[in-house]
Amino acid sequence: MTTVEEVPQYTEPGTVILEARDLKKYFPVTKGLLISKVTGHIKAVDGISFELRAGETLGIVGESGCGKSTTAKMMLMLEEPTEGNILFEGQDVHSSSSSVRKAYRSSVQAVFQDPWSSLNPRMRVKDIIAEPMVINWNITRAEQQQRVMKLLNDVGLNEYHSNLFPHEFSGGQRQRLAIARALALNPRVIVLDEPVSALDVSIRAQIMNLLKDLQAEYNVAYMLIAHDLATVRYMCTWVAVMYLGQVVELSPVHDLYVNPSHPYTKALMSAALPSHPDMEQEEIILQGEVPSPLNPPSGCYFHPRCPAAMDRCAVDKPESKEISPGHTLTCHLF
Repeated sequence: MTTVEEVPQYTEPGTVILEARDLKKYFPVTKGLLISKVTGHIKAVDGISFELRAGETLGIVGESGCGKSTTAKMMLMLEEPTEGNILFEGQDVHSSSSSVRKAYRSSVQAVFQDPWSSLNPRMRVKDIIAEPMVINWNITRAEQQQRVMKLLNDVGLNEYHSNLFPHEFSGGQRQRLAIARALALNPRVIVLDEPVSALDVSIRAQIMNLLKDLQAEYNVAYMLIAHDLATVRYMCTWVAVMYLGQVVELSPVHDLYVNPSHPYTKALMSAALPSHPDMEQEEIILQGEVPSPLNPPSGCYFHPRCPAAMDRCAVDKPESKEISPGHTLTCHLF
């Protein structure tokens, strides 16, 4: 077991901690009750690559069903990739020893969308936050309690809250508890799955500011799954836009919002509320429905709905190209 003194030190900001290489996740579709037969595969994630750096936030956006949550589950080792690699500090997680995988699970934590469902209603707050330390670290009870009190203060709660149960807190306070528990093991990466979407609008800004303050203090990297483009713009350093299991555009956040290049990204931006009521923006309405991941279109997956589709889009699968430093695109237009 790990002691407090043996907890790894954080790397320099900007250093790559976590990397996905050509990651795929296919779910088999079966037919029959007694003798099941695989009739196809749902391509939930179909060959994505990205990097996560210390002290930075990668946002993943896209429509429902595009593969955002499946990607998060693979990074948390809740799902096994069908193909591809997940590298943590240069080591392949799934082909490494059990000790490396255990260290990875301690270093990559999660904050889920619904704090009520992710907190044990029968445990007091001090035990909820201390539980990861009890399992992974060899420290005394006094050291556990000391760290619990520090984490409560870090997330804006008081020490007397440690003896309460989750049902005695509001939604925003419960999300603060979930953040404190995620920070208990000094993680290198925290996966944020829609962390503010279940909260009142008045509370969302408080939680987002808290997350940014904690990131600056702990130098932790965030992977943010979100629908709200305003949240992504405020929180993120990099943004990956997903469509039907693929990353169609990956860019620094400023470049993406100033100069969205992929037709799907432009359509997403046009659907978002403008930052000022008097601001005019182009309205792009996509035709048709999102194709089934069980039988995706040939060529570019987006071509049946793309307003700028060409003949080759239905035949040739586009490759990822870098159109400016750090800004990559998967489209035949470039």
